[in-house]
Amino acid sequence: MNKELSKKIFRIIGEYLLISIGTVLYCMAWEWFVVPNGYSSGGVTGLCILLQYATEGAIPVSVSFLVINAVLLLLAFIILGRGFGIKTIYCIALSTLLFDLMTKCPSMFCTEGGLLYLGDSVLIPLLAGVVEGFGLGLVLRFGGSTGGSDILAMIINKYWPMSPGRFYMISDTVIIAAVLLLPDRGFQDVVYGYLMMFMSAYFVDYVVVGAKASTQLFVFSEHNREIADFIMHSMDRGVTAFKARGCFSGQDKEVLVIIVRNSEVHKVTEAVKDIDERAFLSAVPASSVYGEGFEEIKVGIKRRGRPAAKEKDSQ
Repeated sequence: MNKELSKKIFRIIGEYLLISIGTVLYCMAWEWFVVPNGYSSGGVTGLCILLQYATEGAIPVSVSFLVINAVLLLLAFIILGRGFGIKTIYCIALSTLLFDLMTKCPSMFCTEGGLLYLGDSVLIPLLAGVVEGFGLGLVLRFGGSTGGSDILAMIINKYWPMSPGRFYMISDTVIIAAVLLLPDRGFQDVVYGYLMMFMSAYFVDYVVVGAKASTQLFVFSEHNREIADFIMHSMDRGVTAFKARGCFSGQDKEVLVIIVRNSEVHKVTEAVKDIDERAFLSAVPASSVYGEGFEEIKVGIKRRGRPAAKEKDSQ
């Protein structure tokens, strides 16, 4: 019991450590790259900046950020559970602290004379998007949220199979375009915002979804039984055997079909090689795998009055 408790404690500490690193990266992107250069981007943070610009500082970012996140946090408790809410509170509190501390480090700003200075202005939103995307990806992957649109992305993903990066791209498109409503902003500001948005969305998906990517393997071997036993018992993965016929030899054979995470492909190929050096193996990327051991099927909210599908015997 003590061993299990220790594992749980270390797992929780590890999750919060990675969430903290992700939050630091997220705040760095805004306070050291975006804000010092007068840029803006998407998300609730970008919306708060626009409100501050539009009201000439009457509604500061800190006030609007707190109010919006308080409402979204309540939704997170109701829909996503207490665990998500606790991590989100931690991330919002840490973000608030970091936003304040990082503004006091002008030597780190991505401006002339700063440590992170970039001579090409186009590189600034690109690098900011990479840093923000990696940060948000880490936070979301381990069940946290920096608040704002992160919460909305997780709520939508709970019921519909939409990746966080795609949701950010849709919502941020509208928020960034709203920059044109400000009198002192031009099309260049919109372009910079979109550059940051695309980079951030890509790297969020790379960190969150990329870790869950799978591969479908086809194995042709004379030792299918040994290979299947290893996959099922040593890796706890399912194996399906299909009847096949070689067109050249005319002989009936079995083809093994195995679906594993990308991180497990090397283990399978090594096992196949050890069991049968003459085996033929083909690997195909599988971006959407649903079922036990992989992802949960999400079909959205059920419509009222729609008859439930009858269960069929698959055997």
